[in-house]
Amino acid sequence: MTEAQRRAIEELGPLYTLPFDDKPLKPSGIFPEPKPLILEIGFGMGLATWQIALGRPEFNYLGVEVHSPGVGRLLMEIRDRGISNLKIIQHDAVEVLQAMIAPGGLAGLHIFYPDPWPKKRHHKRRLMRPALVDLMASRLAPGAYLYFVTDIEDYANQTMEVLGACGALKNAYEAFAPKMEWRPRTKFEGRAMKESRPCFELFFVKA
Repeated sequence: MTEAQRRAIEELGPLYTLPFDDKPLKPSGIFPEPKPLILEIGFGMGLATWQIALGRPEFNYLGVEVHSPGVGRLLMEIRDRGISNLKIIQHDAVEVLQAMIAPGGLAGLHIFYPDPWPKKRHHKRRLMRPALVDLMASRLAPGAYLYFVTDIEDYANQTMEVLGACGALKNAYEAFAPKMEWRPRTKFEGRAMKESRPCFELFFVKA
């Protein structure tokens, strides 16, 4: 973590981060304006996160990340760009979903390039598992969406299968989705493109 990132967490954290709590948060007391809430799991360094928040001001955004350098970097972007519709929780995303997000409380869920745990014996650690997908679906409001992107083909196929088996979700496309115009390319996506690896996008909607 750089000194600037460390200082950002100390000085800006109280302004733009929310502490973990064991009860559902009330967005009306967090954001200046009441808007549908979208949560991003694992925003990395936050490049796509702040761009989406600026480009889609009709939503409020909650970014969840445990990696301190990424939190510090995004805090600086929020300050420097005057972003008012984005807050951060530095905590485990599953616990945040379980405790802090009320059932039906989300208008959308973003999961961009999660850790693929490439070794087969580690696949059980992947985020997109049936029990966790059921939890995610329970936090989406009717008509809300789950948007997942990876550059690992077997993870994409596994996630397609898991999402397809969740009765509460429906694929908005016949198979993989096109890239949404409003989603900027991430650092990982740029690296994948240089290595000639395609990305796989899934866009499911709460029934």
